[in-house]
Amino acid sequence: MYRAPKWLVTLLMAGVLAGPVVISGCAEHTRVYDPYYHDYHDWDHNEVGYYQRWETETRREHREFDKRSAEEQKEYWDWRHKQN
Repeated sequence: MYRAPKWLVTLLMAGVLAGPVVISGCAEHTRVYDPYYHDYHDWDHNEVGYYQRWETETRREHREFDKRSAEEQKEYWDWRHKQN
């Protein structure tokens, strides 16, 4: 019967134990400040949904929010605050 070397078993166990930490670290939580309405928004999957809807409704090509001009960002925040 084959027995794996101790270093291999140790490496596999470290990977199994570190897996959840690595995976949960990928879920980044970002807060974005809205300078026009003086509030913060959690940029999570809900906000991404609003942002994608805004892009669709206003017929814009997809771009990351932080890459948009200040004018377009203001248009988004104006639209976003009307959604609540």
